Amino acid sequence: MCGIVGVTGNDNAVKILLNGLEKLEYRGYDSAGIYVNDQKGQDYLVKTKGRISELRSKVTPDVHGSTGIGHTRWATHGVVSVANAHPHFSNDDRFYLVHNGVIDNFQELKAKYLSDVPFRSQTDTEVVVQLIDKFAIEDNLDAKAAFLKTLSLLKGSSYAFLMMDREQPDTLFVAKNKSPLLIGVGDGFNVVCSDALAMLKETHNFLELMDGEVVTITPDKVAIQDADGNAVERKPFHVDMNADETDKGTYPFYMLKEVDEQPNVMRKLAQTYLSEHGEPQIDDKLIAAMEAADRLYIVGAGTSYHAGLVGKRLFENLAHIPTEVHVSSEFAYEQPMLSKKPFFIFLTQSGETADSREVLVNVNDAGYPSLTITNVQNSTLSREATYTLLLHAGPEIAVASTKAYTAQIALEAILAKALGEATGQIVAQNFNIRQQLGLVATGMQAIVDEKDTLEQLSNDYLMKSNKAFYIGRGIDHAVSLEAALKLKEISYVQAEGFASGELKHGTIALIEKGTPVIGFITQAKTAGLTRSNLQETMARGAKTLTIVRESLAIEGDNLILPDVDEMLMPLLSVVPAQLLAYYTSLNKGLDVDKPRNLAKSVTVE
Repeated sequence: MCGIVGVTGNDNAVKILLNGLEKLEYRGYDSAGIYVNDQKGQDYLVKTKGRISELRSKVTPDVHGSTGIGHTRWATHGVVSVANAHPHFSNDDRFYLVHNGVIDNFQELKAKYLSDVPFRSQTDTEVVVQLIDKFAIEDNLDAKAAFLKTLSLLKGSSYAFLMMDREQPDTLFVAKNKSPLLIGVGDGFNVVCSDALAMLKETHNFLELMDGEVVTITPDKVAIQDADGNAVERKPFHVDMNADETDKGTYPFYMLKEVDEQPNVMRKLAQTYLSEHGEPQIDDKLIAAMEAADRLYIVGAGTSYHAGLVGKRLFENLAHIPTEVHVSSEFAYEQPMLSKKPFFIFLTQSGETADSREVLVNVNDAGYPSLTITNVQNSTLSREATYTLLLHAGPEIAVASTKAYTAQIALEAILAKALGEATGQIVAQNFNIRQQLGLVATGMQAIVDEKDTLEQLSNDYLMKSNKAFYIGRGIDHAVSLEAALKLKEISYVQAEGFASGELKHGTIALIEKGTPVIGFITQAKTAGLTRSNLQETMARGAKTLTIVRESLAIEGDNLILPDVDEMLMPLLSVVPAQLLAYYTSLNKGLDVDKPRNLAKSVTVE
């Protein structure tokens, strides 16, 4: 949620900030703003509600500078308004601040220290910047000392701050705790961003920051200080990504582009993690650590949790190891009784999911081994887990995750095969994962080439209803949950996924004439049962749509999927669900990539 950008030492600061904020739009926001200083006594603050395009329209040609900060806000404290938009500033106009995260004790600090200070906003962020100013004046502190004193008083689950002082107009002050923030190293200038994607046009070299660190940045220097005040030397890492990968190209929306990229993601994973003979190429130490475990615990949120439900089937079938799947926000505060030798797998597209990170902190404190499967190199969960496997899916910009979900499942399948082979499981040894992923890629391509059919099905089944149900059994139930999530988050149709056998235990009461019910039928042993459940809904007026594996298809089925191994059918069955959601949102005239109230990366608990 929210996005931060900053730059010092570059005369194109305004352009860099606006372009950077546009790259962070995927994170979710409702207002935006920039502050820039030209080092000659001229500075400019521009804020607005709405999109970055509206901010651009308010940035007049005279707005210029070489150092500046910018922000996209997702409202927490206070309504959506220009006054509550960042950057916030002190009453004497000396300090300017942008902030991601939540300060839990801002009301107490406001009452204790700032009762005589007039406020322009309702935000916790303004309390912070007013405190910095108060300590600078009353305690005669320089900007950094006042910043540090304020930080020492804050209580909150996470924060990232970027500050400017008009008395040091070429300097940026940075602090972070649990909220992602990077320093980009340029040629004669430096940048700050909450995601490397924002600054790939300026640099590919970044410094990661650790929790509790405070950084002072000038055009030619980055000075990092740890929580104890010690200077820290750290080499930058290189982000090997072309800035053009983050562009839509000829696509109207990122989501459609990312759906279409899924066949290539399958091929990329096979090339990265499998030999040409199909043997998994996974770190031996990771496999040994998993082999030593008596139970796997998969932790994720939203789409990643749904990918974990499919992963459970893969690990239990191919490796014969008991596996549990948990919602990270629940696990963090209601930890179940663990086995004697647990191994944790964290599924996260961004590697910054705050709830999952909270679980990982507890796991590390207990000394348990862990693996993060993520799409973002050097992300927080990647750095802090014992092991990391990257999805290699390329940037995923649309809020509704598509290719990260299928990449997570495919990589779980590769990992489960490797673990099963290590433990001598015959089913794993006979499972030709390279061949199967090749078939999956071909099948995905066939499905995405049927866009006209899927758009027509969306019009026929989903456009005229404000609710829909997805049903299936076993692994198809796991896909029904993800399919419903895709539809509800971008089209605002009240969609729910159910185990089809549970319909008669309550949900069937909601079925009425015209209610869309979409059934997944890809598992041989439950195909007849799901068809029977669909008949029950039809008898009550439901309008049913079937998504069926070719070998199980009968006359009248709506969508026929190519045959692959049953355990990998979710990689195919989810694709039409993604496109049904896309076309429903598109034809309702909604913003497919940026649904209301949602953020791509949830970095606060």
